[in-house]
Amino acid sequence: MQEKKEKKAHSIVAKGLSLSVLTLFSRILGLIRESTKAKFLGTSALSDAFGIAFQVPNFFRRLFAENSVSVAFIPTFKTYLEKADSPEGKKETQDFVNATFTLVTFLTVIFVSLGMIFTPLIIRIFFKETDSLAFSEAVVLTRIMFPYLVVISIAALFQGILNALKIFSPSGFTPILFNAIVVAATYILAPYTKNPARAMAIGVITGGTVQAAFQLPFVLKNDWHVAFTTIKKAFTNPGTRTVLKLIGPTIIGMSAYQLNDLVSSQLATHAGEGVYSSIQYSLRLQELILGICAVTIGTVILPDLTGFAKRNEWEKFNDMLSQSIKIMALIAIPITFYSLIMGENLIALVFQSGKFNGDSIKMTMEVFRYHIAGLFFIAVNRIIAPAFYAQQDTKSPTIAGLINFAINIALAVILVHPMKGAGIALALSIASTVNMILLFAFLKKTPTIDVGSVVRQSALYALKMVVFSILASVPVYLLKDKIVSAFSGYNRFISQGVPVALTAIMFAFVGVGLLFLTRDPMTKRFIKGKKNQEEA
Repeated sequence: MQEKKEKKAHSIVAKGLSLSVLTLFSRILGLIRESTKAKFLGTSALSDAFGIAFQVPNFFRRLFAENSVSVAFIPTFKTYLEKADSPEGKKETQDFVNATFTLVTFLTVIFVSLGMIFTPLIIRIFFKETDSLAFSEAVVLTRIMFPYLVVISIAALFQGILNALKIFSPSGFTPILFNAIVVAATYILAPYTKNPARAMAIGVITGGTVQAAFQLPFVLKNDWHVAFTTIKKAFTNPGTRTVLKLIGPTIIGMSAYQLNDLVSSQLATHAGEGVYSSIQYSLRLQELILGICAVTIGTVILPDLTGFAKRNEWEKFNDMLSQSIKIMALIAIPITFYSLIMGENLIALVFQSGKFNGDSIKMTMEVFRYHIAGLFFIAVNRIIAPAFYAQQDTKSPTIAGLINFAINIALAVILVHPMKGAGIALALSIASTVNMILLFAFLKKTPTIDVGSVVRQSALYALKMVVFSILASVPVYLLKDKIVSAFSGYNRFISQGVPVALTAIMFAFVGVGLLFLTRDPMTKRFIKGKKNQEEA
């Protein structure tokens, strides 16, 4: 039995390794994309306008596309796949795929068309003065990027098909293409557009289209195709009706979660010029780490958790959930401590260029320290959520999301005046912590899941990582200023990059040494998982 558990833990790591590498490149390119934005736009009003304009289609993408795939489509498609061996089952499954494709395309095209018409009313929420240059530019940029919702929703559907088949690499590669296209479009088109923000906007819609197109051949290669069916069949298909039933209550909770972003953005734009942009730059750094660990592991474990739940293999379910949270602690907690010490240098290394000056670094760092403090809790939320979705329980995360929304907004409103952007970031971290506690409490009501054991094991391991991270932080904290001063006066890649690299090596050397000295079981499994992947 123990051998089976270790094999499953190895499986999580092995599957996650290749996706983690792709996600790492994606997030690095995402940082380059934000660095490009920082160079051309800085923390100016135009930067705020672009950020708001990009957030509008992204809000609905996260609400409908990503939410529908993770919560409803993958579990439903997995159910169909179990009977797809027979000709009748294959046809039913293909009909479900076609119906979902038709439904997604039809609804997003209608929604985007209406959104482009009413864009000025939507953008008015974020600006005090509707006759300002920032407001008018935000309207133009939003209309350019709104169709991104259509193509990225189709891309999300293709990703759902591939992930349900346990094929992760194509979907992991598409964000790399997206970020590369946005960066290239900015540099190539900026001299020919009214401002660099419009060049970036063109890159966004182009990159989203490529994300969908790139995954289609892999769907076809695995003997599935996509075709339009009638609207009536799309709405009446049993599979799509199941999907709609599953995502119905979740959209309420997800709406609350996404409304956090919208209300926080509205508070940020009213708090002063550049505050919104500093929050976005800070979040980009946080998402680099979050994407590598939480999103990767969450993506990998959902199909397996769904299978365990359907087969009533709850011991394997509990073990996978526990191991996944420990992996989060192993990655997220040490990086949090390092980032708190070296955050200003990281920000300068990534963003300092052109219009992103010393004041921009200071403004972003004030926000980043509070964002990064909540990294582990946000990461754990991304792991616990699939445990509910795998059991087709969408009600519990919905309730947690509503409470999270109320706490986050209440704290943001209170803290934004004395702390500005830092207050909004602190509110998010506190609300994420409360959300994690609520999800564990709701999970405890599920008799098949040994939540007490999962929490005890995870909490003890997290505490161990905190102690190790503090010990690893001591030499970095003591030597940081001397190392930075030794390389000052050069360009930012040397003056900031070399100190960041040296302190990271120092931190990692102490941390890894402690793990090996204590014969950390997760480290052993990670190494074995890597060896298994290389042998495969």
